[in-house]
Amino acid sequence: MSLLAFKNMIIRDPLRIMDSWNETIHFCDWPGVSCGRRHRRVTVLDLSSLKLRGTFSPSIGNLSFLHVLELQNNSFSGEIPSELGYLHKLQVLCLDNNSFTGHIPSNISGCFNLFSVVLSYNMLVGMIPAELGTLSKLQELFLVSNYFIGGIPPSFGNLSTLDTFLASKNNLVGKIPDELCQLPNLKYFVVNENNLSGTLLPCLFNHSSMVAIDVGTNHIEGNLPPLFGITLFPWP
Repeated sequence: MSLLAFKNMIIRDPLRIMDSWNETIHFCDWPGVSCGRRHRRVTVLDLSSLKLRGTFSPSIGNLSFLHVLELQNNSFSGEIPSELGYLHKLQVLCLDNNSFTGHIPSNISGCFNLFSVVLSYNMLVGMIPAELGTLSKLQELFLVSNYFIGGIPPSFGNLSTLDTFLASKNNLVGKIPDELCQLPNLKYFVVNENNLSGTLLPCLFNHSSMVAIDVGTNHIEGNLPPLFGITLFPWP
C-alpha cells in the first residue's frame, strides 16, 4: 500500500504520529490522512510540522486522487520524486522548510491542476523548470532560499492566473523576461538577493493588480517609473 511505503521511508517520528498507521485501522482514519466521502480515496496528506525525518517515497505517485500534499516544516531530505508528476488532481504542494535536494522534477507539469507550489527554504538546485509555465491554474509559486541557477523561464508569461512569485535568495541570473508583462494578475514579484541583471521592466508597474516588487541586491539598472501606490520594500 502506498501510504505504508511512505511510512517506511520515515526514520524519525518523535511524536509517534505514525504508530497508528497500520492495517488495524482504516487508512482514512490515520492521522494526517483525509479521504473523499464517496470513493474513500486519499485526497489530503497533511504531515506538516510533525518533526518527521526521512525521505520522500516515490509511492506518493500512486495516490491518484490526492488534492493536497503538505509536508512543510519537517526534516525531509533527498530528492523530490519524479512520480509526483502522476498526481493529476494535485492542487496544493507544500514542501517548504525541509532539506530537499536535487532538482524540481520537470514532469511536475503533469500536475496540471496545481494552483499553489511552495518549495522555499530547502536545498534545491538546478534551473527552474520551464515546464512550470504550463501550469495554467498556478496562482502561487514560492522558491525562496534555495540554490536555483539560470534565469526566470520566459514560459512563465503563460501563467495568466499567477499572482505571487517569490524567488529571493537564490543564484538566478539574466534579465527579467519581457514575457512577465503578460501576467495580468501579478501582485507580488519578489526576486531580491540573486544575480539578475538588465533593466527593471516598466510594464510591471503598469499592472493594476501589482502590490509589491522587490528586486534589491541584484545587478538591475534603470530608473523607477511613477509607482502609483505600488510598494517597493525588502521582503522578509
